[in-house]
Amino acid sequence: MPDVPIRAAASVVLVRHGAAGTRVLMGQRGAAAVFMPSKFVFPGGRADHGDLADIAALSTTCLNRLTRHLPDAAPDPAALLGCAHRELREETGLGLAPTARLRFIFRAITPPGSPRRFDARFFLADGSDLTCPPDDFSAAEDELSHLHWVPLAETRRLDLPFITEIVLAEVRALLAGHEQPGVPFFDNSGPVPTFRRLV
Repeated sequence: MPDVPIRAAASVVLVRHGAAGTRVLMGQRGAAAVFMPSKFVFPGGRADHGDLADIAALSTTCLNRLTRHLPDAAPDPAALLGCAHRELREETGLGLAPTARLRFIFRAITPPGSPRRFDARFFLADGSDLTCPPDDFSAAEDELSHLHWVPLAETRRLDLPFITEIVLAEVRALLAGHEQPGVPFFDNSGPVPTFRRLV
């Protein structure tokens, strides 16, 4: 298989707290999709030219961690944050307030051998910062189906990509109050897979 370019991407792990417990927004990719067919994933995708958002929504710690171990020509934090906002709107029809606080919690590069490869950053956001009703997916595009708020404790029942399972484990730990000694980074950019923590 020829070398597949690694493209910058961003995903939003959107959580919602309520009497029924904590839930996370997920949708299912189509069965005919080239990348991760039929898997349940977070809203997200490739960064586009023109993606931009106010980095005031990120803490200084998140900004610093977003700049660690970057390839040449990597998009800056404002572009990655803009990508996260845009992908959420396109894939779910939901929008976050420009002032919503997003937290950079995970990064992973798709291993070689996949038909698509991404350098994906995952941002944790709170559903209370949505600018529209959280169950109204009427404006969503058709990339994800079965959009719904999944109880965090029940996500393991879904058909999940391996990396999504790991991200969800990190989310559970963070919401339980555990410290994060640097953002986990599964780096598959080189010949040897490397695990780092971005501090």
